[in-house]
Amino acid sequence: MQTPSEHAYPTHWEADVVLRDGGTAQIRPITPDDAQRLVSFYEQVSDESKYYRFFAPYPRLSDRDVHRFTHHDYVDRVGLAATVGGEFIATVRYDRIGPRGLPSSGPDDEAEVAFLVQDAHQGRGVASALLEHLAAVARERSIRRFAAEVLPANTKMIKVFTDAGYTQKRSFEDGVVRLELDLEPTDRSLAVQRAREQRAEARSVHRLIAPGSVAVIGTGREPGGMGRAVLSNLLAGGFTGRVYAINRAFPEGPSRLQPEGVPAHRSVLDIDEPVDLAVVAVPAEQVPSVVAECGEHGVQGLVVLAAGYAESGADGRDRQRELVRQARSYGMRIIGPNAFGLINTAAGVRLNASLSPELPSGGRLGLFSQSGAIGIALLSGLHRRAAGLVGISTFVSAGNRADVSGNDFLQYWHDDPDTDVVLMYLESIGNPRKFTRLARRTAVRKPVVVVKGARHGGAAPTGHAVPTTRIPDATVSDLLRQAGVIRVDTVTELADTGLLLASQPLPAGPRVAILGNSESLALLTYDACLTDGLRPQPPYDLTTAAEPADFRVALDDALADDECDAVVVTAIPWVGDASAADLAGALREAVAASPAVKPVTVVHLEIPGLAESLAAPEEGAPASGTAPATGDAPADRTPAVRIPAYPAAERAVRALAEAARYARWRRQAAEPGRVPEYDDIDEAGAAADIDVLLAAHGATPAPLTGPRAVTLSAPDTQRLLARYGIAVLPALPAPDPDSAVRAAHRLGFPVALKPTAPHLRHRADLGGVRLDLGGEAELLRAYAELTELLGKPEETRFVVQSMAPRGVHTVVRAAIDPAAGAVLSFGLAGAPSLLLGDTAHRLVPVTDRDAAEQIRSIRTAPLLFGWRGTTPVDTRALEELLLRVSRLVDDHPEVVGADLEPVIVAPHGVHVLGASIRLAPPPVRTDLGPRSLPVV
Repeated sequence: MQTPSEHAYPTHWEADVVLRDGGTAQIRPITPDDAQRLVSFYEQVSDESKYYRFFAPYPRLSDRDVHRFTHHDYVDRVGLAATVGGEFIATVRYDRIGPRGLPSSGPDDEAEVAFLVQDAHQGRGVASALLEHLAAVARERSIRRFAAEVLPANTKMIKVFTDAGYTQKRSFEDGVVRLELDLEPTDRSLAVQRAREQRAEARSVHRLIAPGSVAVIGTGREPGGMGRAVLSNLLAGGFTGRVYAINRAFPEGPSRLQPEGVPAHRSVLDIDEPVDLAVVAVPAEQVPSVVAECGEHGVQGLVVLAAGYAESGADGRDRQRELVRQARSYGMRIIGPNAFGLINTAAGVRLNASLSPELPSGGRLGLFSQSGAIGIALLSGLHRRAAGLVGISTFVSAGNRADVSGNDFLQYWHDDPDTDVVLMYLESIGNPRKFTRLARRTAVRKPVVVVKGARHGGAAPTGHAVPTTRIPDATVSDLLRQAGVIRVDTVTELADTGLLLASQPLPAGPRVAILGNSESLALLTYDACLTDGLRPQPPYDLTTAAEPADFRVALDDALADDECDAVVVTAIPWVGDASAADLAGALREAVAASPAVKPVTVVHLEIPGLAESLAAPEEGAPASGTAPATGDAPADRTPAVRIPAYPAAERAVRALAEAARYARWRRQAAEPGRVPEYDDIDEAGAAADIDVLLAAHGATPAPLTGPRAVTLSAPDTQRLLARYGIAVLPALPAPDPDSAVRAAHRLGFPVALKPTAPHLRHRADLGGVRLDLGGEAELLRAYAELTELLGKPEETRFVVQSMAPRGVHTVVRAAIDPAAGAVLSFGLAGAPSLLLGDTAHRLVPVTDRDAAEQIRSIRTAPLLFGWRGTTPVDTRALEELLLRVSRLVDDHPEVVGADLEPVIVAPHGVHVLGASIRLAPPPVRTDLGPRSLPVV
């Protein structure tokens, strides 16, 4: 029987989506109030499209049709509409029919599905987006298959179904193509969905950063103010498109703003030509009317500079939500509000729609900043330090990022041929699961360098539309590293690392040659290399008498050395006539002449002009980039080789170390490892156990929310772990001395006696555990001592457990984070993990390579590998345990927590001494659902 709640309007089916062309549409359930919208929509559909939908001429909808298509029970009959500007552009519906057209029969139900897309919006990917959302609705309502009958000539609709990636059957009967889709998500359907998401979101960013025309709304009649500043910056930067100035105070009729000479209008509606981008520089209270006019004119995107939104409190948050809803309803995307602006240095665009007074030099760095102040500092610092070395391809300061976020720009930069390195300043990561997925995919092609503010629990700025996740910073760092992201600590390191990556090749390994004219500076560099995990060679001291020619010879030798992967040149002022330009020329000549492809950096102290000379190309050389090994430069001048210079050894080495770690990750990313299969895993048995246990605790799955997790008893925990080949060392209760003796005889001496109190049971250092008890007398004596030490038996309960071999005590945990998903954690038991936070984290599912790296990434890892003559432990068995726990959590999302502590890793095998598991109905996996923009 259907409950009333099943028939209520399902607000959680509403979604904003990005379409193939980068525009947006809203998807929502159709309601009885949509009758007139449906009629109007149908009137705009061509006769051919109507024929394809109904298989016959169908010029208009009858009143009965309108009622049938707008009245749904949201269970057996569902209709969804895609809207732009509040009007329908496409509809889709399903009607449950049960297997083979029979009445509805339960879990094997199928439904007939049909689409209708307005001709003007065909080819935008509307039908594909609607199919994804309708499939998610159907799965929620226990429908397993879609069936559709399509005329053979309707090739576009056939392609929508066949390209979706679902398992399908296709047949041809009575002149109609019949398609059946199994709605269970597959690897292919998920890959298709994510590929479409990437193309759509990248296209939406491209529409913003490469407009053919820009209107600056709020341009003052007199110089001054944000609007006038942006207009001046657009013109000064040489924007190649059309520019319009908008202000309601301008006179009616055609006019031009002086002295700029650009067309001036009272409203964007007065412009006779298309407007691609609008920069909104009016007060917040005027923005809604401006957005409405932009939407009516067909503007594709907005940069909202105005403040007074979520950063100003509750009223501002409401204003911000309404801003996004309004813009998306017209198919527009927003950068901001409270944004600093947008920059694109491409020669064919030259867009400076920002408050930056000058367009940065063009180059290969893509820069995203959540903070306008940090964005300004980065632009200024990179311009000052990197003139001639590298430049900016695109820059955005997203302000409150109510809509367009760093994820969208990652989608764009993934394929952008003008961007080689991505730099991001983030203060919050609203969707870590998606961010790490996108960052990993981009990092396989090009470096992604991130510095994150609010690392130690400080709140992100209140204006951010997406709240800060509550994942510990150490966990965030590990997950970013797993995804190949280069995580740095400061904005200075962000710039340092970006400059090196954009100007130098990646090192093939960690071996570093150090040469220079200062032994002391070379030793500082040597120490910094060891600190950052590099393998420096003994420094080569050229002495303070060295001339530029000596530097060149030494650099030639270092680059030719097969035992060297990178070179750090150190330099201090010297006595002689040679200039900084002479030294720079010698170093650049050595790099240009070398067939080896190795990164070179320079550390210098107080040598004015050296950094600029190392960065600036010779006259006639290309403006940016590094000359190829066999370049086309004339023989009488230095090829366009650029070398980054740093004023401190630590900064150069840190950047080089990050490049080396990234290079190693990228080499391994080509073979990311595999998730092993184990013959003794009983996945079906575990699923049956979980269903029984959840039912026994009164927890039933719910699509949106569920009860709090329940902790399983020790026997239930052990039985579930055994399904995955994980054995817990037996332990028997010992409420009194006699029962302790009986338990020991049952298990077999020697045994351990330990309390069950959580704060005592794993703390042998507190004296609350007795080990290697070889007989009754020892056991009874230990029982008496612990009772006296810890309290009476009725206050402190004990267990007797079989003894495990000696080894290293470790902890393995898995937990579901609402934002990041399932995370597997590993560390040594006791102080290393509790006090020092020495714990490594990986996203589930974990591959064999992930597991191997995870146990080696903690600082105390040497204890596992024979530190100071100790016996190495069985790390292969430990890796297998991690993989089995990962499989358990990945296979069964109802397992929201698993703690194995302690896990003793012996020279042969691992032994789990304690374990607990928490179950709950599976949380919603938003990353497996249909494509949609974040809810505002």
